[in-house]
Amino acid sequence: MKKTFLKKVVISGLVLSLALTLTACGTTNQASTASGSSTQAASNYPTKPITVLQGFSAGGGSDQLAQMTEPYLQKILGQTFVNQYIPGATGAIAWTQLARQTKSDGYTISITNTPMLMTNYLMSSDIKYNIDQLTPIANVLTDPGILVVSKDSPFKTYQDFTNYAIAHPGQLTIGNSGTGGDDFFSILQWQKATGLSLKQIPFQGDGPSWQAAAGDKVQASSTNLGVVYSQVKAGNLRALALYADKRSDLLPDVPTLKELGVDMVAGSSRGYSAPKGIPDAVKKKLEDAFAQMAKDPAFQKGLHDAALPADIKIGDDYAKYLKDQETTFKSIWDSVKEQVAAQKK
Repeated sequence: MKKTFLKKVVISGLVLSLALTLTACGTTNQASTASGSSTQAASNYPTKPITVLQGFSAGGGSDQLAQMTEPYLQKILGQTFVNQYIPGATGAIAWTQLARQTKSDGYTISITNTPMLMTNYLMSSDIKYNIDQLTPIANVLTDPGILVVSKDSPFKTYQDFTNYAIAHPGQLTIGNSGTGGDDFFSILQWQKATGLSLKQIPFQGDGPSWQAAAGDKVQASSTNLGVVYSQVKAGNLRALALYADKRSDLLPDVPTLKELGVDMVAGSSRGYSAPKGIPDAVKKKLEDAFAQMAKDPAFQKGLHDAALPADIKIGDDYAKYLKDQETTFKSIWDSVKEQVAAQKK
């Protein structure tokens, strides 16, 4: 009886041990299969269209970048790009979605613009994303700021503009692409440098801002050269000053602010970022695609003809640039936030 019982115990133990071993092997094989499947999916990337979140309305700087880059990227990667426009809060709605609600598989990325990418959360604790939650892929260009008015504006020159601002402090209306954006900050910098005051009118992107100026709904717009170059050339807008180190060869008659006695250079950089944690193989494929595109002579000519200065920064270089920009614009905001608060009273 005792021997039979012991025999049963031994057999039961062996069966249990074998079952646990088989289960462990099965689990290991499943994990290995899942890992292999994930690695294979990353190496085959992309196998379906890539969604691009845009934090501004169609017709602005982000949209222009998309139209310039995505035909080349589609050819290189073999997949289409689908632009999704989510205007509002100076891009913060789209970037919050990217950072906090988007799957990290590389099939949803976003155009990321400075300085608004970081000034959004530097200016407001209500914004719940930051650049540490993103994977910077590539910066493509840096578009200098420009001051424009309608073709029928009484401001024929920059001096006309400043004379009016002197005579009517705080009354001259000037559009920007959204509170916290590059145009908003450019105007703050201009006010600090000149001691003059303007009335800022925010819009949901560069397109609505310059369109309001062209339609005389605001007296001027602070926007970007690449955004309005075609409108200036067509005679729909008049450019008064460029916020660059030197004049553009495409608009040689437009003086820089530096020439006009205002020591200021400003603009917006635009690139692409993904959510944090995308697979390394996917990140590399995206980075390589941008690097290949940047070397294409047709792409380079397209940027030049659109008055968009190339400023290619790939991967870690772009990440460092964003961190440096974060530091720079935190300093600018800290120096002007009391002035901005006083203007709102």
